[in-house]
Amino acid sequence: MVDKFPFRIKTIRTDNGHEFQIKFHWHVSDLGMMHVYIKPAMPKQNSKVERSHPTDQREFYQMLDYDGDVDLRKKLGQWEDCYNYLRPPSAHAGKTPYEMLKLRMLG
Repeated sequence: MVDKFPFRIKTIRTDNGHEFQIKFHWHVSDLGMMHVYIKPAMPKQNSKVERSHPTDQREFYQMLDYDGDVDLRKKLGQWEDCYNYLRPPSAHAGKTPYEMLKLRMLG
């Protein structure tokens, strides 16, 4: 993920799930980033991620066919490209996430 961003990531914010404990924390630190946890029972601090879960479920996971060999990395890459560059957005004044990022980086 870090390699995909066109800028340096300074801080990673996660919930307090077991997958984000010490091993993850030190890995992030080794990459030169800070890792901070959201406060327990404060979902507003993680609202963008929480909002993405239903979209991911409806438009990615639900559409997977698990019969036979499924190249999840390839399918995820296709979904990310669609979501970030092609998918008609419902936010950002009709601009894709990529278009918004470009505007913010230039302005």
